[in-house]
Amino acid sequence: MQEKQFKHLGFITAAIVATLIISNISATKLVQLGPIITDGGTLLFPLAYIFGDILTEVYGYKASRRVIYTGFFWMLVAAVSFQFVVVAPPAPEYDLQDSFAAILGQTPRILLASLIAYFAGEFTNSYVLAKMKIWTQGRTLWSRTIGSTIAGQAVDTATFLLIAFAGIFSAGTLWTAFWSTYLLKVAIEVLFTPITYRIVTWLKREEGVDVYDYNTNFNPFALNELFN
Repeated sequence: MQEKQFKHLGFITAAIVATLIISNISATKLVQLGPIITDGGTLLFPLAYIFGDILTEVYGYKASRRVIYTGFFWMLVAAVSFQFVVVAPPAPEYDLQDSFAAILGQTPRILLASLIAYFAGEFTNSYVLAKMKIWTQGRTLWSRTIGSTIAGQAVDTATFLLIAFAGIFSAGTLWTAFWSTYLLKVAIEVLFTPITYRIVTWLKREEGVDVYDYNTNFNPFALNELFN
């Protein structure tokens, strides 16, 4: 499959990368939504999974694998760039160094947690959706988008919390944080399901493609296939 023939794949890739970077910056602020306290990134980050669902459903797992690596690379570039600017000496008249560092500076542990959680969660999401598409023979799209998000967000949220905060917060606190964040992310996916249906239907018609991953290599580390 020659992905360069597709008109809208580039936009979806850009949307996923932008969502990841924006949500990582937004995550530096805690917000309260009724009884739920979570980071600001939680409000936007589920969109990366929604775009990921659309990507795998229309273009298949192989295309999704390439975009996941693209997102991973640019998350890393953004994080390294921010860290470099944080440690660079500020100009004499620049008096926002502490604020800049507080917003864009990430500890190595948080950065590692973000990258590993994204990688593991997105590949779980894409794999489950691709497999479910075969099992359901392309029917009940809602079961695939919601089912894959339930699996992917569980892996993502648990991985991030354990790597970032294990040994810092108690098990009870981590458990509470997991469920409040996880349920909110899944709820956003459910709310966006009607929009996902419309976009998927439109894209399949526009691109003239509807990939089923019958003979796909699902190894996320098959780097030799990234550019084939």
